[in-house]
Amino acid sequence: MALEKVDAYLESHRAKFEDQLKDLIRIPSVSAQPDHDADTRKAAAFVRDDLAAMGLKAEIIPTKRHPIVYAEWLGAPGKPTVLVYGHYDVQPAEPLEPWLSPPFEPTVRDGNLYARGATDDKGQMFTHLKAAEAWLKAGGGLPVNVKYLIEGEEEIGGANLEEYVAANRERLKCDYAVISDTSQFAPGQPAITYGLKGLAYFELNVKGANRDLHSGTFGGAVQNPLNALATILASLKGPDGKIQIAGFYDSVKPLEDWERAEFAKLPFSEGAFQADLDAPALFGEEGYTTLERKWARPTCDVHGLWGGYAGPGPKTVLPCKAGAKLSFRLVPGQDPAAVDRQLRAHLAEVTPPGVTVELTTLQGAPAVLVNVQTPGFRAAVRAVEAGFGTKPVFIREGGSIPVVGLLKDQLGVDTLLLGWGQNDDNLHGPNEKFSLADFHRGIKAGAHLLHELALETI
Repeated sequence: MALEKVDAYLESHRAKFEDQLKDLIRIPSVSAQPDHDADTRKAAAFVRDDLAAMGLKAEIIPTKRHPIVYAEWLGAPGKPTVLVYGHYDVQPAEPLEPWLSPPFEPTVRDGNLYARGATDDKGQMFTHLKAAEAWLKAGGGLPVNVKYLIEGEEEIGGANLEEYVAANRERLKCDYAVISDTSQFAPGQPAITYGLKGLAYFELNVKGANRDLHSGTFGGAVQNPLNALATILASLKGPDGKIQIAGFYDSVKPLEDWERAEFAKLPFSEGAFQADLDAPALFGEEGYTTLERKWARPTCDVHGLWGGYAGPGPKTVLPCKAGAKLSFRLVPGQDPAAVDRQLRAHLAEVTPPGVTVELTTLQGAPAVLVNVQTPGFRAAVRAVEAGFGTKPVFIREGGSIPVVGLLKDQLGVDTLLLGWGQNDDNLHGPNEKFSLADFHRGIKAGAHLLHELALETI
């Protein structure tokens, strides 16, 4: 049977796959740093060449910044078409001091591969390349049609990918999309993510007088922008954790009863969660558990503050300007553009006299909710169980993956979010890691996914 040959190929090529992944990780493809532009091109070529060596038609597509890799194999007429998305670019490795080994020299410790990009997203993306290789080399061909869309700008917003997808809808047409850029629920407990939060991100600037002033001479006569900023930010959220912007919750899709029941069954300890963070207490919107708040309720957070003097010793300055960065994580039903309008209306009401405010919209993406009662989802459940030896649980995620909404809007497809990483993999931070056991389980799950999708009627 072809599937048995595929599994045998995966087992016999474990060491080769690990070596190939290490070679890809050694390329410091940091998309945010222009000094690494040559490295992003090198990483794109690595992915293109690997796909071509399997027998796929593969090419590098230039963009205004970092290239896109596209490849396809359409030799299964009458079968579904699967679009696999991933990214080869990585976050900067800085700060370098906390790394226990060089960030771009992959090092194995305790069964984990440590390096920048190990789990986000080179390691997870690479599992789907190796799954296809096994079918093409040992299975006589892929059981479904497959298209690969691997970009180099995910970590800097993916604007050029948006343009490419919008201009190439027919070329990218598919029945299913697959992304592995999320995590399992816990070690030994794989998960399929069916919901992602959206995002509305802003920069707020508050301006007062035309220059910094002496607080003794001018204090009490003019508004202090820092005081005004504190008043504005304090007005956004109440002591019960609820966001106090008019209309903010009007379109929020509530959690369904089955979701709350499934979340409650998960082996999650609020006490252990708090202890791991060493937090004095957990806090969030009243009436919801920690998992429900993290995954399915909107949030408001301040990410940065500036203004005045913060150096050693006193300086009695009354600053002329202050600012903050803040964001709202959104849930299904909410529109980032509507939240933008609501926030601006709120600022008009609460801004103290004596200052002006300027709000800049930096980023916006809608939330995503995937129907779990679909043929593709059923196939994914069987595939993950085959790869990991246990059935996956269904979870939501508090983060945002804008490309999922992009594929839905432009191609009309839902995405199967199959994460092989762990929550403690330190993606974006020092000592990023990826379990090699999970790397191989992910390859096997990806290979079985192609088989299971071929069995489903679209």
